[in-house]
Amino acid sequence: MTASLRDRIEAWDGESVVVSHDAPTGTWIFIALHDTRHGPAVGGTRMRSYPSPADALEDALRLGRGMTYKWAGVGMSFGGGKAVLGIPGPLDDDTRGGVLDRYGRLLASLRGAFRTGVDLGTTPADMARVGRACDYVMGLTNGHPEDPGPYTALGVFVGIHAAAARVFGERSVADRSVLIQGLGDVGLPLAEMLSKAGASLFLTDIDQDAATAAAGRLAATIVPPDELFDTEVDVYAPCAIGATINPDTVDALRCRIVAGSANNQLLADADADALHERGILYAPDYIINAGGAIAFGRMAEGVRERDQLEREVSEIEGTLDRIFAEADEADESPLHAARRLAERFLETGPALVG
Repeated sequence: MTASLRDRIEAWDGESVVVSHDAPTGTWIFIALHDTRHGPAVGGTRMRSYPSPADALEDALRLGRGMTYKWAGVGMSFGGGKAVLGIPGPLDDDTRGGVLDRYGRLLASLRGAFRTGVDLGTTPADMARVGRACDYVMGLTNGHPEDPGPYTALGVFVGIHAAAARVFGERSVADRSVLIQGLGDVGLPLAEMLSKAGASLFLTDIDQDAATAAAGRLAATIVPPDELFDTEVDVYAPCAIGATINPDTVDALRCRIVAGSANNQLLADADADALHERGILYAPDYIINAGGAIAFGRMAEGVRERDQLEREVSEIEGTLDRIFAEADEADESPLHAARRLAERFLETGPALVG
């Protein structure tokens, strides 16, 4: 193992990291198991190309830690973990399938220490293929994959209502302007929910065809990616890559609320404090984007009724209400209140957390 990889692992606060190199393709596989005090590590499988294996590892470590706080923040007894498949570049279908097959066998060898599902760069069909090699894929019904995107979108939708109530004094998003960055499995269904609720939509995506198609169907305004932070809106909803909230963008934001589905929206915790200083309400990402995790977690426990799953996902709204109220009382970013909520769960477990 190179010094760069070793140094990152040694500096991490998690439990263990599984490292595998897929020789046929040159793909680096990192499975980061962060905290399993209250259950097996569960998190998505991300597949993308990185500048270096160290960058892929760094993503796995950050995301694994984030999953610990996501599960704890919504009071579910799973541990935090994440898998990253750092591919060398675009793969044809056969080569991609081979990587997924070998990855599935790697998961099988871990005997349930890590359970996974869809994440950036993977699809429900990918997870169905992985699930043929192991029994540790979440969201499969008789081998057929469920899509977590609509559940995640629902959580963000109700979370925006909670944020609107705190900032504007009413939960309605009718006539509120919302800029959605990223129109994938979460951003697009979120846009549809908001449009139906009467919001004024602004859409941006690196795929201009996707943005044009969605804007035409939803009567939305297209925002070029390079004009993202020049657009004045009520709500900015990052639903693509992480770290869009950073020292270079905080001062440029022209919104009252940041509430989206992307993981690791902040480059650093200090960015949450900077948002607070500017009077911008931040909905902590690992709370508001937990809808898919909640739904898949409950499916793993035997719940299959869509209405019940949606009701449980919608409880994110009440959780954020409590976080925002605690943060207001302390005059601090909601990030700190969310972290205390998660840490109480991690210390005491589900039976004693109120």
